Amino acid sequence: MDHMDRTENSKGISRARFLAGAAAIGVAGAVLPAGSVAATGKHPAGKGLTRRGVVYTVGAGETPATAWSTARMRRDLRAVRDDLHANTVDVTGDGVERLTSTAAEAAELGLHVWLQPTLGDVPERDILEHLAETGRFAERLRRQGASVEFSVGCEFWLFVPGIIPGDDVFERIAHLQSGNLDWAAMQRRLARFTAKAARLGRSVFHGRLSYASAPEIDQVDWDLFDIVGVDYYSYFPRRSDYVRELRQYLRHGKPLAITEFGTCAYRGAPEAGGMGWDIVDHGKTPEEIKDPVPVRSERTQAAYLTDLLDVFASMNLYAAMVFEFLTADAPHRPGDPRHDLDLASYGIAKAIQDRPGDPDSPWHWEPKAAFHAVARAYRGACQRQ
Repeated sequence: MDHMDRTENSKGISRARFLAGAAAIGVAGAVLPAGSVAATGKHPAGKGLTRRGVVYTVGAGETPATAWSTARMRRDLRAVRDDLHANTVDVTGDGVERLTSTAAEAAELGLHVWLQPTLGDVPERDILEHLAETGRFAERLRRQGASVEFSVGCEFWLFVPGIIPGDDVFERIAHLQSGNLDWAAMQRRLARFTAKAARLGRSVFHGRLSYASAPEIDQVDWDLFDIVGVDYYSYFPRRSDYVRELRQYLRHGKPLAITEFGTCAYRGAPEAGGMGWDIVDHGKTPEEIKDPVPVRSERTQAAYLTDLLDVFASMNLYAAMVFEFLTADAPHRPGDPRHDLDLASYGIAKAIQDRPGDPDSPWHWEPKAAFHAVARAYRGACQRQ
């Protein structure tokens, strides 16, 4: 799941770090067993993916050097459209101004906008207010003629205090690890908040509504939404196994959006699933990759993404968003595998510092093999449609 996507809470916790903890207990990116299918759920286009996208995170950044900026965002979105050949951008993260500025720029460029606020670890009322403000802007974009869909959030069970006991995501993960959890009560609290968020989303946005779920935890009432959203991090050796598993999400008879999918750029990363994050020792200064240091392999990342895109297209799914465009706070260190934090990034571009190891260093990004592979897939899809 998305690396260094800051939740912008008072403790400055990055989403990647708490998801690394979630992966350790086997909940991040987990999926339910395949079930029977009562409906196809195919979108009307009926030929490949309609929305071919990438996740673009608008968090504050861990240092001033990696902080969100308008100029960088504009350059990045042009690369998403012109170089990656995506027709959709999933604008996610927190901060209403960052979210809305990025969504407006994407719409101006003619991209389809999937807008998803993900504020977490603050009081429920603040999360809902943040959701409402973002949704109102999405509605203004829609009324102005932009192509936009709105997701009310992502994996509320982990983001929203009070669903699982704990003052922050780390405490909630620890509570899950302990096994001391009233699962039925948790599901009632989760359902209550999800319904509240859906009602609020409907009240401010009148286009199509969705939610990004972690299937094993989120038991979503999809009648509340127009599009089924799934954060998908499965690995199978055979493509037919992906098809079998994905069919269960079509039983609701609604379009299916893969709201996140991806892997890291090292050998064995796809097989690690959600555990792909868990290779960094955050307790050391500077942070470093744990032993044994995995072998960097951009080809591994590229092959996994293109295999999954082929599966999604063959099933005529509605949308798929590669996770993610870039992880600015996990720079690539060529020749220094121990400190190559990009190994733990799902970004399809890599951040390169002018002064490696200096958090205040200027930096730029370069495409990985996965960027080029996805670009070829998206360009080919454009030519076929």
